[in-house]
Amino acid sequence: MTAQQVQDKAEAINREFGRFDPAKRHLFQIEIPNTMFTPYLYESLGIEIALSNAEIDTVFWDAAAPGAPTEGIKDFLHYLKDKGIRTGVISNIAYAPSVVADRINSLLPDNDFEFIITSSNYIFRKPNKRLFNLALEKADLQADEVWYIGDQYECDIKGALQAGLFPVWYIGAIDLPYTEDGSILTVTDWKELWRQMEEC
Repeated sequence: MTAQQVQDKAEAINREFGRFDPAKRHLFQIEIPNTMFTPYLYESLGIEIALSNAEIDTVFWDAAAPGAPTEGIKDFLHYLKDKGIRTGVISNIAYAPSVVADRINSLLPDNDFEFIITSSNYIFRKPNKRLFNLALEKADLQADEVWYIGDQYECDIKGALQAGLFPVWYIGAIDLPYTEDGSILTVTDWKELWRQMEEC
């Protein structure tokens, strides 16, 4: 069995779900965790892997997308911490929650995140407001007290708006389609957002 054959099978399954269609991805509001997807994928091909689901996620993710902190994020998080501004994470992601936490904590070891909410652990995907409401419950805050920073317009910005949070569209992380929306605070780097917050 070649890696390409495995990938072809994974893509066929995902097409059935309509899971990664860029035009419709935001409509897919229920997560399929890798803890369910991966065993089916490999075992349906007669492949047995002597690793836990979390270990498989780690090996795959590290090889497919090693990740790196965006420029200025560490200083920005220090600024928030110094100002007493609380932080947390809400992520649409199929990787195991422990793997996501390990990745974040290894890349941003000085973070002060109170929680890391992953769709893989809580069923729902942004823009479904249930994930945002869960974060508000965990933080014991009202929606109008919270800013939400995200890089995907359909999932992050529209989701935050629907949940009543103040959205900030960060477009400096990855190369995503961008159509200007003058009604949304949009920033290209963390220093810019820092300046905007100082002016509030």
